[in-house]
Amino acid sequence: MNEEFSQAMRQALEATRAGDPGAATAIIQSALGGQPLPAQAPPLKAPPVHTDARIQSRRHACSGGARSYRLFVPTRPARGVVLMLHGCTQTPEDFARGVGMDALAEDAGFVVAYPAQTAAQNAQSCWNWFLPAHQSRTGGEAEMLANLARDLATEFDVGDRIFVAGLSAGGAMAAVLADTHPELFAAIGVHSGLPAGAAQDVNAAFAAMRAGGTGRAPRVPAIVFHGTSDTTVSPRNARMLVPGDGIETSESGNGRSWTRLTSDTSELWLVKGAGHAWFGGGAGGSYADPKGPGASAEMLRFFDAQGTRT
Repeated sequence: MNEEFSQAMRQALEATRAGDPGAATAIIQSALGGQPLPAQAPPLKAPPVHTDARIQSRRHACSGGARSYRLFVPTRPARGVVLMLHGCTQTPEDFARGVGMDALAEDAGFVVAYPAQTAAQNAQSCWNWFLPAHQSRTGGEAEMLANLARDLATEFDVGDRIFVAGLSAGGAMAAVLADTHPELFAAIGVHSGLPAGAAQDVNAAFAAMRAGGTGRAPRVPAIVFHGTSDTTVSPRNARMLVPGDGIETSESGNGRSWTRLTSDTSELWLVKGAGHAWFGGGAGGSYADPKGPGASAEMLRFFDAQGTRT
């Protein structure tokens, strides 16, 4: 551990002790990404005005909190609901451009909600997957996101075909939701994320992101993507999300090669030489890698295959 990294850990600890986990997270993201910290969080932008009638700007509130969200509604009858959780520094609009999920959801008949984390809740707009207050069924972000998913499933009459996926901190939060609400989510998708239980404070989050840590495998079917050269979140975390055995195949396409491990309830895609970005991503979105497998399409395929639970 170099001196710069050690200093960042000390600064993060001091911020936590001072009661400012948002500032501590900003220090973490800066150290891992090698980018200087902004002088202050950017001001909140007004919700975008959508010209596509299938895209709506909404807000959800419950006892667990309140957040705005971007909603895509397909023109065909809905067959499922997917929550898409963005990574740090991203917005729902940015994330939607990068993952290209809307076009796929139109064809497959999925409603897609992109909740927005705010700088007021986390300085870098990260979901607070590493704080105990947000790892519980009652109160915090886990409750709020689960409540949103449940309400959308009722509104669009999709039964129990409810799914959640995310990138980085969003992927880690998806794993938390599978841990806190396994009866609600039929399956999850984790891209470049971490397992539930990997951290309960900022220092543990820092360590788990850097080198991998302990954690719990999802209690529901899961499809996981990770780059072997990811220096922001260690790929060791992917193996903790899918700890079991399966059928291993080597595949390639779209400028990348990868190893795929499949079982009845999980898929693990390890993409060789890839970093911290959504595979098969679209232009115009941050943390989107145009190369490799189409993570969005594969996630929808995996979700659709789960069917209705009995």
